[in-house]
Amino acid sequence: MGAEEKKEKEENKEKDLNRMTVKELRAVAAESTDLVGIHTMKKAELLAAIKEAKGIKEEKAPKEKIEKKAITVKQIKTKITELKGKREEARKAKDKRMVDILRRRINRAKKITRKISQT
Repeated sequence: MGAEEKKEKEENKEKDLNRMTVKELRAVAAESTDLVGIHTMKKAELLAAIKEAKGIKEEKAPKEKIEKKAITVKQIKTKITELKGKREEARKAKDKRMVDILRRRINRAKKITRKISQT
């Protein structure tokens, strides 16, 4: 029974790796592996490196960041005019909820144009 309990604890550790914080993962990497540059790694990188060093098979691949498309101010302004047209239609239909939603979308789009023009 002693060997079985150790296996269960090891399996629990493997499951807990995904739930650990970056600080905890760095501590695990420092004491149990001889990885270099663990303090500059992000959580996903740490998890992959620790699992690779310990020989743990990863079930799911870590999510990669999706690159956003470059949007021009002109494209956003055309979208704003479309949203304003939809807002006017909603006002005529007396749909207050949709008017409010469209108002917020227009405001967000305006903020984005300001951010793009600053950079």
